[in-house]
Amino acid sequence: MNRLPWLVGALLVVAGLRLWRLAEAGPPDYDSAHNWQIVQALARGDFSQLFHHGSPGFYVLYAPVGLLTRSFLAFQTINALLGVAGLGLFAAWVARRAALTGLETAGLVLLAGTGLLLTFSGRDFTMASLNLVVYAGLLRSHFARLHRPTPHAWLRVVGWLAAGLCLDYKFLFTLPILVVLEVWQADGLWRRVWGRALLLLALPYIAFGVVGVAAGQPWYRWLGFYVRTVFPRAANVAGRQSTLHLDLGYYFRYLTQFESPLLLAGLAGAVWLVWRQWPGWRMARAQPLPLTWYLLVWAGCLLAGMSLLIKAPRGLLFAYLPLAALAVLSGRRLLPGWALAAALLAAGGVNVFRIQQAIYAPLPTQYPQVAAWLRQHGATKIASTVGQGLAPYLSKNQTLVVITDERQLAGLRAQGYQYVLLDGYWRVAGVARFDSLRRQPSVAAWSAPQLHQPLLFLEHSEFTGLSYDATLAASRAAAADSLPLRLYRLR
Repeated sequence: MNRLPWLVGALLVVAGLRLWRLAEAGPPDYDSAHNWQIVQALARGDFSQLFHHGSPGFYVLYAPVGLLTRSFLAFQTINALLGVAGLGLFAAWVARRAALTGLETAGLVLLAGTGLLLTFSGRDFTMASLNLVVYAGLLRSHFARLHRPTPHAWLRVVGWLAAGLCLDYKFLFTLPILVVLEVWQADGLWRRVWGRALLLLALPYIAFGVVGVAAGQPWYRWLGFYVRTVFPRAANVAGRQSTLHLDLGYYFRYLTQFESPLLLAGLAGAVWLVWRQWPGWRMARAQPLPLTWYLLVWAGCLLAGMSLLIKAPRGLLFAYLPLAALAVLSGRRLLPGWALAAALLAAGGVNVFRIQQAIYAPLPTQYPQVAAWLRQHGATKIASTVGQGLAPYLSKNQTLVVITDERQLAGLRAQGYQYVLLDGYWRVAGVARFDSLRRQPSVAAWSAPQLHQPLLFLEHSEFTGLSYDATLAASRAAAADSLPLRLYRLR
């Protein structure tokens, strides 16, 4: 059976879900708006934030788009389609290696592509979508290296890793897993290419370092980001400083409450199949690593490793595709074909329902109305509490500054700032320093159901450092505020 029509059809469905009502969504988080601002600055020749989040490659790739348009929707759309492309590359590879039927291939795409996490991150403007493209390339190339151990194959893996590190520091989390798999392989191939591999990994740091120095930044700025991330000098504005937080239940609770139960069922099924078929350590290491075992290593190591760090659902980004594949690969071994098809169809239906409730129902965003009100009243200098959702809707002659404490308003008033938007995003980020401002009468107010969604709060638990239960409690408390966007005149 030809898998291509099934693959393309399922990807079109996922693309439709990612793009549906995207124009009404706006930036769902701070990072999306800030990344948009950095790209715009880069397009103007301002390289001061090139190494923000350790992602110079991401900003450089989008800089040409910034030369053509300021439209935030354009960036969102391109990013959404790239996320679908990453899913397609992964699914096509799994389907070919495992000889999936067309129906199973479509089921894999729909199970992963309709998941709440990947749909949410597939509609923002962060590195997640491009990460999936490079991650799919890394998985494919390393699996090929394990089965065809040649120097060229190993260097191809290093090339994908270098590309990933240019986009996002989170590719550092793949290094321990690659080491585990290399130790399992134990063929010593790395000894033959380690010099070329290190040079290949170093090239992006050298190239971007030169660009940074030419722009007036220290040569170590990119590497310094890694050090500051692991060893922060002080607590952030939400009070979180530690990067370690052991919680073995966080991701399992999230998967149980917000994602398809097939993901954890597939993980359990894969573990059982490996245990049942285990031939012993010596024989297992003597044979090529099966695809199910390979994906199980990735999923298991990611779940275990990320459970040691500060947490947010985005920590599952690299685990999500292997988990979805394990659900299909183990399901086809343990269930009749009709039962697997029914389970995948039901899972997709439940996922779409969750997308409707968490992503579509709160639309449209009210930031365009806030921007229109400000233009009508001649405002050119505006402050906002923590959130930057208003930024893409302002005109070029309007300036937005983000504050994290109401005491900053006195200085802004002296600089001619006319309004402050009490953006309910302060609740999401856990920066509660606006009590006096909240008690003052506002000149206008709007609802913003997007700022009440549990998933948005959970996605920021990495920033706040709150536990799973405390984060959901903060979300419920925020829902009591029916008008979380309030404008105040600075007098």
